[in-house]
Amino acid sequence: MGQSFDFQRAPGHLIRRTHQLAVAIFMEEASEDGVTPVQFAMLNALMDTPGEDQITLAGRVAFDPATSGSVIGRLEARGWVRREPDPKDRRRKLLWLTEEGRAIALRMARGVSKVQERLVEPLAPEERETFARLLHKLVAGHEKRRS
Repeated sequence: MGQSFDFQRAPGHLIRRTHQLAVAIFMEEASEDGVTPVQFAMLNALMDTPGEDQITLAGRVAFDPATSGSVIGRLEARGWVRREPDPKDRRRKLLWLTEEGRAIALRMARGVSKVQERLVEPLAPEERETFARLLHKLVAGHEKRRS
């Protein structure tokens, strides 16, 4: 009889557990307005690039373009995002933060910074930097393969 798979040490399992922890900490620290991590990422990205189209925005926050429309729709329903057709291509939708959306994103930024600190708290300072660098390398390596 074979030995069972040691998923407690498997990178996929550990990444899934880390994601669960990240979301749980986010909800504790930064979601007083009921904003999800993906919604915050979209609000934050729109602060940097107002007037961006939905598909480009979805790519910037690494979210599925097919379902990003519903996330944007919820942000729009809350009055935080304004969606308008591109004057050059009416099928393409361009997005802007409203003043309220910008205020929410700015207010949440402090909590989101605390989320990042809490997530890596068990690591020593030098380990945190190495951990972030390795995660970036892992993601970038897989993204490079996909393109």
